[in-house]
Amino acid sequence: MSKKTINPLKILRVILAIFIFTPILLLFIDFRELLPDSLSKLLHVQIIPAIFAGTAILLIFNFLLALFFGRIYCSVICPAGILQDTINRIACIGKTKKNGKMRFHYHKPANWLRYSILFVTAILAIFGITELCLLLDPYSNFGRIVANLFHPIIIWLNNLLSGILTARGNYSLFNVTVDISMPALIFALIALDVFALMAYFRGRLFCNTICPVGSLLSLVSRHSLYRFTIDPDACNTCKICERNCKAEAIDSKNHHVDMSNCVTCFNCISSCSKKAINFRFAPTAAFGKYRANSLEAKKEFTENDKFAESRRSFIATSAALAGTVPVLALAQGKNTSEKKVPITPPGSVSIERFKKYCTGCHLCVIQCPSRVLKPAGLEFGWDYLLKPYMCFENKYCNFNCTVCSEVCPNHAIQSITEERKKLTQIGKVNFHLNRCVVITDETDCGACTEHCPVKAVYMIPYKGTLTRPEINPDICIGCGGCESICPVRPHKAIEVIANPIHLKAEKPIEEEVREIEVDDFGF
Repeated sequence: MSKKTINPLKILRVILAIFIFTPILLLFIDFRELLPDSLSKLLHVQIIPAIFAGTAILLIFNFLLALFFGRIYCSVICPAGILQDTINRIACIGKTKKNGKMRFHYHKPANWLRYSILFVTAILAIFGITELCLLLDPYSNFGRIVANLFHPIIIWLNNLLSGILTARGNYSLFNVTVDISMPALIFALIALDVFALMAYFRGRLFCNTICPVGSLLSLVSRHSLYRFTIDPDACNTCKICERNCKAEAIDSKNHHVDMSNCVTCFNCISSCSKKAINFRFAPTAAFGKYRANSLEAKKEFTENDKFAESRRSFIATSAALAGTVPVLALAQGKNTSEKKVPITPPGSVSIERFKKYCTGCHLCVIQCPSRVLKPAGLEFGWDYLLKPYMCFENKYCNFNCTVCSEVCPNHAIQSITEERKKLTQIGKVNFHLNRCVVITDETDCGACTEHCPVKAVYMIPYKGTLTRPEINPDICIGCGGCESICPVRPHKAIEVIANPIHLKAEKPIEEEVREIEVDDFGF
């Protein structure tokens, strides 16, 4: 039995993957806000965020990486790819073979399917319809999985440990409230199930069939300058490399490696004891011997193989469609109710722009210090599904906070200064006089005016010594301070109504500070 060799390229790939994946993972589960917001810059190199943000330099970098070394992005930079590798590694423990057969073996790429998905996704995104991109973007799916599954689990474990330590007089940990959005949780579970099932049965099937990023990179990587080549003289066709190829890109029979499917993980080199497979600079291989091997393989593609390929494509298509079923079902159900308007974060400019650029990765939801951002279900329509909105039920947007604009990798929330944010009107306050406890119960309140940072809500005389709220919507910025503190239930007496396009609020008039000259003690 052949032994695996230690390959320095694979070790380097694993080290780089860990170096990139670990801080990204921690960024999404950091409930104690220990990590700096600048760490989110790692996410800007992700391809879909780079496209939406219009960061040409990072896009060129990723395409050059694919041109020189193949789809190493999928094995080193993409967190969803590394998550699938982790699932695959767990599934492979003690299972290099399954039911007496090879765990992985070569499959011809379903080009018609993956490039059709890429084309449709790109065309819809160009016209501002990003729902398909939201469902298929690997980074956003990873973000939703970690933010809505792993993050709550970490908090629950923290609270459990906190309870144990507190009972023993140790107060080093404290309980944290767990906020769970059911629509986001459902889609996170679906995404994780799709990743897990595809990784277990077919390795990188998601990346090579459904993922638009993988399909886009494959157009370049098929002509990569550095590529895997198999020496026919050294190879004894043992198929160990093929069995270890999670991308199912190695056709050991024809000594061919499909670089459009290969994710440059170097597992094949480590598994080959004959050193028959190498990663080398071979620019002519993309059009020379590589092309000849492909033609030979195509000639040997029998009718049975065609049937098997059709069956595999049907399975992949079914899996892709299965992930969209909940969306279609929820969207149909939405038609029976009135569509509301969401309040979007300062820096998002307008609701339409935010819908166009946000892919629902939920990083802003996790990083928001006041937890005022919440993933949407279908209360705002299917085209706003999973995108964050500001919920002022019991929380509000901190007056000086700009964290969401600092961490958004898509620039769906543009970077905004504190000074500009303090004058950005994301919504206007609306006061329902007949609901206010001052009117209904004839009792003192004034909580809303105490929590308004710009004094858009102030008190005026009402009855006797009672005062009631009055509003100045022109200076209101829509932070939700008044709404969050209002004690009236179920419908609050004061609420913020969204501005579809963000406006500039009038600057509050500052009270004149008079200088008083004291020339004696005053008594």
